Amino acid sequence: MIDLYTLGTPNGHKVSIMLEEVGLPYQVFPVDISADEQFQPDYVDISPWSKIPAIVDHDPMGGGEPYSLFESGAILMYLAEKTGKLWPQAVRDRYDVVKWLMLQMGGVGPLMGQLGHFELYAKEDVPYGKRRYRGEVDRLLAVLDDRLEDSPYLAGDSYSIADIASFPWVRGAALVGFDWEEFPEVKRWLDEIEARPAVQKGLDVP
Repeated sequence: MIDLYTLGTPNGHKVSIMLEEVGLPYQVFPVDISADEQFQPDYVDISPWSKIPAIVDHDPMGGGEPYSLFESGAILMYLAEKTGKLWPQAVRDRYDVVKWLMLQMGGVGPLMGQLGHFELYAKEDVPYGKRRYRGEVDRLLAVLDDRLEDSPYLAGDSYSIADIASFPWVRGAALVGFDWEEFPEVKRWLDEIEARPAVQKGLDVP
């Protein structure tokens, strides 16, 4: 059994989608950040930076005591290795997945998160922040669209943790005014992934 500490955010949805895709049993513990539950000592022991998601695997690889992980990308890699799913074994194929996963962790998530903050949540209007992050997200979506014009999925012919990582973030771009007509391959990719039963279940968590 895996304990999943999460919230209904793009990073949270990455892990719930992954758990549904690989079929591992898990139980959900919602973390109410509006009540500062992420700063409770028991949770900080699991996730030192007080962010979601985090997991505790009570049946970890190699046995032994329960194993906790934080950072969504690390969790995806761990679950892929634990199950042998959604992460190829051949070295080049594996690193094709890793490089697109790292683009999400270092680019897609942070830049879309900043754009979402300035557009939807900032307590004051910051035109420079909006322009900067809109331009960067626009460039990233163009990179993804070019890639998906040549490949059905981000890392090649097979659906992988690279797609799971980027999907919840890219899906939210419409909320800040991006027009999918400009990125038709991204829209095709989004629709295909969202139609997967495991993705639908994962998006309902918590």
